[in-house]
Amino acid sequence: MRLLYAVQRYGDDIVGGSEAACRQFAEALTNAGHSIEVVTSCARSYVTWEDSYEEGTTDINGVLVHRLSVPEPRKPERFGPTDQWLMSENSSPLRFEHERWARIMGPDIRGFRTWMIDNAHRFDAAIFMTYLYSTATSGIPAIAGRIPVVFQPTAHDEPPLRIPLFEATFRLADAFMFFTPEERTVVEERFRFDSVGKVVGIGIELNPPCSEPEDFRNFFDLQDDPYLIYVGRLDPMKGVKQLCEFFIELKNQYPSSLKLVLAGDPMVELPEHEDIVITGFLEESMKHAAIKGSLALVQSSYFESFSIVLCEAWVQKRPALVQGASTVLRGQAMRSNGAIPYEGYAEFEQAVMMLLEDPDLADEMGASGRSYVEQQYEWKNVISNVESTLEIAKAQFKKRTINLSRG
Repeated sequence: MRLLYAVQRYGDDIVGGSEAACRQFAEALTNAGHSIEVVTSCARSYVTWEDSYEEGTTDINGVLVHRLSVPEPRKPERFGPTDQWLMSENSSPLRFEHERWARIMGPDIRGFRTWMIDNAHRFDAAIFMTYLYSTATSGIPAIAGRIPVVFQPTAHDEPPLRIPLFEATFRLADAFMFFTPEERTVVEERFRFDSVGKVVGIGIELNPPCSEPEDFRNFFDLQDDPYLIYVGRLDPMKGVKQLCEFFIELKNQYPSSLKLVLAGDPMVELPEHEDIVITGFLEESMKHAAIKGSLALVQSSYFESFSIVLCEAWVQKRPALVQGASTVLRGQAMRSNGAIPYEGYAEFEQAVMMLLEDPDLADEMGASGRSYVEQQYEWKNVISNVESTLEIAKAQFKKRTINLSRG
């Protein structure tokens, strides 16, 4: 099939869950014999959306990528206060504030809607990755009714999902692809409909390129000290600041050589401590080596629709500590027996001390996680689910078209 993916950013060097998922799906579908193109922005940074890549078309691992410019980068000082207000549990902004937030959220891609309309006829279906950005809120209305639309919303229970203007976007999709059963439940409860589509999961590479853990330790002078590791964006939405605070409290209560490694670029000011090591962005083989050599991965985010890095930790047979307030992460932990959910400092402390004092338990949990990934997230099965969903979308699109012609 000729398929179009629409996503806010795309590239090998971009850190972000939905962006990484889009790239993996696009390349896996290409390897399965489909013709895949991607339309996206020229941005590398989701903070400013400033153009970093050259505008135009390029080939990335067999996927044709069309980049369009964002002529006016986002000003974080304008977006930050509105976003923080909206994300607070007690906020109830008026509609014009919702619309203002969505406009500033961006990215404001020049000519995106026109490009979608002009090129829709070249594809058998379009797949939109993640609901938050203009690539979905502008792109789906532009081509709904022209070709089948599949939506991978990467949704979780967070304040933006409750914004009324997103409702039209969700209701225009012909079919959905969800990462987890919890994501499907969140969407159906929020929009009060029975979604058409499937829980497709995501394929996980079982033998990724991996350097030696000792190379990672030596490069960052970690010696033989045990360490927890967080991998991903270091921003407030990911719970990283709280993780640092919990770690510092743990060190105060139980002095030891334990370290906390943060693999990502800081987007927020974080508490400082001599045993908190910020590595910045790690290329793939070094990232996997860092995970493999850790005591455990920590996934501290409150808002997740899947968490690829959690599965990457299990591939390396390492256990995880996950934010128990996230229904998705808690569900993954319970199904796999490879992670310990925590809520609050006391449970964090208990989980860390348990793994420190019982290395065999840590190894058993990591092995259990590996088995879970092998059983649930093989690409062959995922692609079969995607292809089934595309057929569902085509049938729904045909049904809508017939109903409209009769109306």
